[in-house]
Amino acid sequence: MAEAAGAAGLSVLGYDISPFVAAEVAAGRSHVPDVSASRLRAMRARGFTVTTDPGVLGRAETIVLCVPTGLNSDGGPDLAAVRAAAETVAEHLRPGTLVVLESTSFPGTTDEIVRPILEKHGLAAGVDFSLAYSPERVDPGNPRFGIRNTPKVVSGHTPSCAQRCTDFYGRFVDTVVVARGTREAEMAKLLENTYRYVNIALVNEIAIFCDQLDVDIWDVLHCAATKPFGFMPFTPGPGVGGHCIPVDPKYLLDKAEREGAKLGIVRAARSVDDRMPDHVVERVTRLLAENGKPLREAKVLLLGVAYKPDVPDTRESSAIRVAVRLHALGADVSYHDPVAVAMPELGPPADDLDTALRTADVTVLLVPHRAYHLGRLASTARLFFDTTGQVPGEEVVRL
Repeated sequence: MAEAAGAAGLSVLGYDISPFVAAEVAAGRSHVPDVSASRLRAMRARGFTVTTDPGVLGRAETIVLCVPTGLNSDGGPDLAAVRAAAETVAEHLRPGTLVVLESTSFPGTTDEIVRPILEKHGLAAGVDFSLAYSPERVDPGNPRFGIRNTPKVVSGHTPSCAQRCTDFYGRFVDTVVVARGTREAEMAKLLENTYRYVNIALVNEIAIFCDQLDVDIWDVLHCAATKPFGFMPFTPGPGVGGHCIPVDPKYLLDKAEREGAKLGIVRAARSVDDRMPDHVVERVTRLLAENGKPLREAKVLLLGVAYKPDVPDTRESSAIRVAVRLHALGADVSYHDPVAVAMPELGPPADDLDTALRTADVTVLLVPHRAYHLGRLASTARLFFDTTGQVPGEEVVRL
């Protein structure tokens, strides 16, 4: 967003509590995979800097809060970063400023949590400063849709706040969609990701049932997807991962529970998606047994531990849950990923892929990164289990 706003002629500064982030930007090294070092240098040439000094907030006409909203140790919404960011902004807020929250959260967050914090020093939202909510819609690794050509949903505490927000994003986003209020915009983001969550759960459940019936789920999906109306294809896999799809529905469910609503379909989807790593382990166990090898002490190689292809992000990755279950059952688990950073909880990654493929009793493809030559992987491995449905060959066993 900083890149898009700067390219549109806006003066952009970054504030972060991480000295590492500030130092990396100052050195011209991008910590965001979708923004190359050369593009970061172009941003720097336009005046973009990142500082750990919150005093810069007092000079801003517009402040956009882009902090994470994850889960706490109990699996519930964790708004600590949102609260902390709002507290920092409140200390430096001046009249006339537009404050926009982009972090995904449940309906009411902007008005019930952020607004009281910002108003605690006497300034009133909609009177002394503008308060708005606009959910981020970035799809990491997507080469087709970025900030400019992805429609931006905006909202405001008052109509004038919404107009200020519209004017701001309209400088660097092609299409701005104005929601009725902040709660509608907050709910829209949760619905977008819950829609994916529920449909992934549907095909995951059908995949499990197809396995019981000895039906090829991938052929089923191919045939169903030929219908030109009334069907949108989703694919099964080892589980859902990332910072959005597995997290946002839990924000929705937490809000529903506090409001006395059930949302049975979403709860059922959560049950199915949480079950998929176990299903993968069951399939691997069965495949080994069919080839005369018990899972205990078998060498299992996992390919891809990021949460999606061609991104280094491992947050909520289903590979971690698969690995933990395999370890618990006595398997000797190793992993390889050409994109993701090493994961200490899984041990060191395999150094030589060819050697790892030849020595593993079974290789499990979890994430089909472009760097992988899928056909060669399958032909080199002793046994190959594909959870993605993308590997050709009769020797491949698919989810």
